[in-house]
Amino acid sequence: MKVIFNCHVPFLLAHGGAQIQIEQTKAALEQIGIPVEPLRWWDAQQTADLLHHFGRIPTHLLKLAQQKGMKVVIAELLTEQGSRPLGRLRLQRAIRAALEVIAPASALASFGWESYRCADACLANTAWEAHLMHYLYGAPQQRIHVIPNGVEDVFFKSPIRERGPWLVCTATITQRKRVLELAEAAVKARTPLQVIGKPYGSDDPYAARFLALAKAVPALVRYEGAISDRAELARRYREARGFVLLSTMETRSLSAEEAAACGCPLLLSDLPWARDVFKEKATYCPVTAPQKAWAEALRRFYDRAPQLEPPALPLSWVDVARQLQGIYQSLQAQLR
Repeated sequence: MKVIFNCHVPFLLAHGGAQIQIEQTKAALEQIGIPVEPLRWWDAQQTADLLHHFGRIPTHLLKLAQQKGMKVVIAELLTEQGSRPLGRLRLQRAIRAALEVIAPASALASFGWESYRCADACLANTAWEAHLMHYLYGAPQQRIHVIPNGVEDVFFKSPIRERGPWLVCTATITQRKRVLELAEAAVKARTPLQVIGKPYGSDDPYAARFLALAKAVPALVRYEGAISDRAELARRYREARGFVLLSTMETRSLSAEEAAACGCPLLLSDLPWARDVFKEKATYCPVTAPQKAWAEALRRFYDRAPQLEPPALPLSWVDVARQLQGIYQSLQAQLR
């Protein structure tokens, strides 16, 4: 069995969890003996049994791959949709259904909704997003599979250390992650916060405001940029009093699961993905809460963190690869 990976968002332009997910999935599949190549658009001689597309593949490309004898798996992160209130989801579903009745096929093609119904398998990170793939886009339920993210072995194997006074947040410095608002709440609550990550661009005004705050109150907000050394990052999680991520939307936070692998207590936005993944083993803060409520939640979490139960351990990337292997093999069997 040979697999081709494809993704329409170049890593050069947008770093983050999706890049880690793709790179680690590829490495883990190869570790268990499944060859994986990136799609070489210039190579007419490239062959494969299966195309695994990260994102929403245009329907015409999906069908071309199937005509070449390949099974097609799509794995789109429904980050924004998965964080919307139920009323907006109902409206979105109604609009999609109406457009599919009244709009010409040429106009509908740009949305790629049909890809969910034509793909041989649809992969969701959580049960909530699996539901949305069916509810919003009509993906056949028998073709939807929930495949979580994995965590690298270095986080499981990192030695236990004495936890210090700092909370930690690992995130890209961007408005969706609300790192600035979290830092402001930490200052208000007098809870020391270390932020690990980098902005998408050096001239981002949102990141500039965060950097100015960190520079003004270094005793409460510590910022050293991103940490590429995974063993060092694991050490920071092991030494942290707790992990905090209060973003407005997520699919499934890789950094939260890395922290969980290091036994770090979690304070997360009260969103479906977080409840789905961590259930009662995390502390939650409402997404729409005002800054005063954030500060109060931070203070309570900070005080209680040493007594909190650690989250359940996530899967390793090899565990994830073996789940994918089962799906790939079942699809390949259909070709015989």
